[in-house]
Amino acid sequence: MKVVIVGGVAGGATAAARIRRLDEQAEIVVFERSGYISYANCGLPYYIGDVITDSDELTLQTPESFFRRFRIQMKVHHEVTAIHPEKKTVSVRNLLTGAEFEERYDKLVLSPGARPTQPKLPGIGSEKLFTLRTVEDTLRIKDYINKNQPKSAVLAGGGFIGLELAENLRSLGMEVTIVQRPKQLMNPFDPDMAALIHSEMRKHGVKLALGYTVEGFKEGSDGVDVLLKDAAPLHADMVILAIGVTPETTLAREAGLELGIKGSILVNDRMETSVPDIYAAGDAVQVKHYVTGEPALISLAGPANKQGRIIADNICGGDSRYQGSQGSSVVKIFDMTAATTGLNEGNARKAGLDVDTVILSPMSHAGYYPGGRVMTMKVIFEKETYRLLGAQIVGYEGVDKRIDVLATAIHAGLKATRLKDLDLAYAPPYSSAKDPVNMAGFMIDNIARGTLKQWHLADAEKLPRDGSVTLLDTRTVGEYRRGHIDGFTNIPVDELRDRLSELEAGKPVYVICQSGLRSYIASRILEGHGFEAYNFSGGFRFYDAVMNDRCLIESATLCGMDR
Repeated sequence: MKVVIVGGVAGGATAAARIRRLDEQAEIVVFERSGYISYANCGLPYYIGDVITDSDELTLQTPESFFRRFRIQMKVHHEVTAIHPEKKTVSVRNLLTGAEFEERYDKLVLSPGARPTQPKLPGIGSEKLFTLRTVEDTLRIKDYINKNQPKSAVLAGGGFIGLELAENLRSLGMEVTIVQRPKQLMNPFDPDMAALIHSEMRKHGVKLALGYTVEGFKEGSDGVDVLLKDAAPLHADMVILAIGVTPETTLAREAGLELGIKGSILVNDRMETSVPDIYAAGDAVQVKHYVTGEPALISLAGPANKQGRIIADNICGGDSRYQGSQGSSVVKIFDMTAATTGLNEGNARKAGLDVDTVILSPMSHAGYYPGGRVMTMKVIFEKETYRLLGAQIVGYEGVDKRIDVLATAIHAGLKATRLKDLDLAYAPPYSSAKDPVNMAGFMIDNIARGTLKQWHLADAEKLPRDGSVTLLDTRTVGEYRRGHIDGFTNIPVDELRDRLSELEAGKPVYVICQSGLRSYIASRILEGHGFEAYNFSGGFRFYDAVMNDRCLIESATLCGMDR
């Protein structure tokens, strides 16, 4: 059996190695357009910022080491230019010599990945404008920085690559501005959770120009102007486009393979394309979203590697199936960590689901053990069924382990109420006896039992100020004086029982505190004395962070580079 693989990164390299482990006799040839195989896309920004100082560390294998271990031909600088399914051959061009030839296959694996999205804008070919996808891209950016010592950069795009680049360029002492059309960074997060990410970026000197459309670039001797719609240009010494990726599916389209959303390659759960004996994996393929079951494009390394393994199993006579992508991801943002899995609230509602959320701010570990930091968790679930749909966490220590627990719970089909039952490891330096994941489960279980009724950020502006409801802030007097929502009366929770006479019977009471805990206690006191009480989800700390972020985005001008 002869297997030809197009693309030697992630899915392609994984498929190649797995096929060899399952079949010692198979002939395996991998064609990779770049000069590198099996490299760590996610590590590229950290080489630019000198966190990784040796470029050899970016590649997990070389063609030589791959051949020594697996006897697999890794042909770099070779571009597959056409697929001929009827002949079971591919056309290949040697990019170093220009020589062209055809290669026969019994099984063909497509793992071409995705290319950085490059809109057709004026000035897109500027030598001071870069994209970041391959090792060569990384070396090109690093070489430009070393030779020209730029003092400023504009990053067009605020996704994973944009944020990681911003941090690493700041570590080199550069002024950094992120500009993009959406009014938030990191679209997998809901806007309220993204507000916490924005705050961390601003804290470290990254300027945000959110809600602006890039219309082109104009290069000059002193740098590049980023031309914006209805706004003054942004000027910088260099520009990096990080506005997303587009599936690289030219070969598949020209060969007549069936395509899916945004031109991606359509595959079944065995990763088989519409043409017999041709498989596909990675960023180029359409997948099923694990939560909704709907078609999706999810460009992450984990799914690509799993798909490569599944392809290898099936080529070698097995029957492995890909169950779908959940979108679990984590990103370092200076001192902070942000992570997400499953659906965010916005996408859940777009999918037609009737959802509710809980927002909590637990400590990363036991409060009495030094060094604990607050994290903010948002858990999304379906009303009535309590199906767990997704989660987002922004914090410091322990974020990654909690998101992995929640991702596992979603994959296992646990109801959100069952989070309270998970038996999770505890020691004071690592967690609390009531782990943050358990705490989310307790809250959702209270909702299911009717013990907890909530009001949310979206309700804040709708709350009547005509006296028909009671608005109650249960923080201390000092906390209240430092900032509160207009119209809310202050009665500290520890004084509430003695001051119930100040509240008018028969009126619903909307309660808030700093994090949501004291206001929950207050709501139970009120319910116990015949009031109907609603607790604010997230607390004033969360409300204040989100509202301050909205004000900065809406009212600030580009003069301060932070709209």
